[in-house]
Amino acid sequence: MIVVTGATGNVGRTLVRILTEDQVPVTAVARHIAGPGTVAGDLGEPEGLRGTFEGAEALFLLMAGERPYDVLDVAKTAGVRKVVLVSSQGAGTRPETYAQPRQFEAAVRESGLDWTILRPGGLDSNAFAWAESIRERRTAAAPFGEVGLPFADPDDVAEVAAKVLREDGHTGATYTLTGPAPTTPRARAAAIAAALGEPVTFTEQSREEAYELMARFMPLPLVEGTLSILGTPTEEEQRVSPDVERVLGRAPRPFAVWAERNAAAFR
Repeated sequence: MIVVTGATGNVGRTLVRILTEDQVPVTAVARHIAGPGTVAGDLGEPEGLRGTFEGAEALFLLMAGERPYDVLDVAKTAGVRKVVLVSSQGAGTRPETYAQPRQFEAAVRESGLDWTILRPGGLDSNAFAWAESIRERRTAAAPFGEVGLPFADPDDVAEVAAKVLREDGHTGATYTLTGPAPTTPRARAAAIAAALGEPVTFTEQSREEAYELMARFMPLPLVEGTLSILGTPTEEEQRVSPDVERVLGRAPRPFAVWAERNAAAFR
């Protein structure tokens, strides 16, 4: 059995579907029960996960809560032998800012389990932040409109996770997951417009405007780190990684494919 935490998220939902379609026993864990087949579990309260982990061989671990060492101890005691962590590229490129990913990665490496770390950069699904403004006004706003980053399709991340969870040969690997090419915020808005068959007006925010909005729901150090990546990315952060193709045997999906698949959210 495989336990998938964050099972209702953009990556976890697809991962559960892939495993279920392949008839792999899976326990889908979310903080709040979202429907049949989902069990409640809070990574911030590891003691409550003992029963959930019983009988599992592998764990897909979301970064949530502040007690990764305790979560992994509970998993190991329950018989879990393999853990796949979805972290962030920032853990490698900006470790001084991305403290939580670094803590989770350290816990995984020191767990004594077979481990693999997945490091996506930005995800295509970040564009859901535009859903309301595009639906209501056909507008999208973001800072650094001409700065390109190779965002990854969350379905690609889920497919990589599904392979790594079930196959040998990935122990001790850290995979950086990107899309096939850098795309700018302006280009992503245009791709959504093409998927809708209607124009979408892109407005470039100032850094200060973006900071004010992001600070409402993100820790301030993470806001600074995120804006630095979006505005002044390093060469490594702009580089297309071969790891999706290395694991899946095919090129990663472009943003336009994600936009077409999720066009209903913007209608």
